[in-house]
Amino acid sequence: MANHKSSLKRIRQEEKRRLHNRYYAKTMRNAVRKLRATTEKADAVAMLPGVVKLLDKLAKKNVIHKNKANNLKSKLAHHINKLA
Repeated sequence: MANHKSSLKRIRQEEKRRLHNRYYAKTMRNAVRKLRATTEKADAVAMLPGVVKLLDKLAKKNVIHKNKANNLKSKLAHHINKLA
């Protein structure tokens, strides 16, 4: 166990940040899953900007890697374009 005040504070901060990141990562995964499950093109097109905004925000905050965000956005756009 840590003995220094600064390391105890660091442990508290890391735990708080870990829970915050976990929540938003799970929210992002659910949003992507919901968009992929959509079969109507109009609904999917309407949902895409919100999901893209969420992915960009998480990449900016380093919750997910920027390349992962770009790969997901590309795959989602490809999925929507395939819908009839």
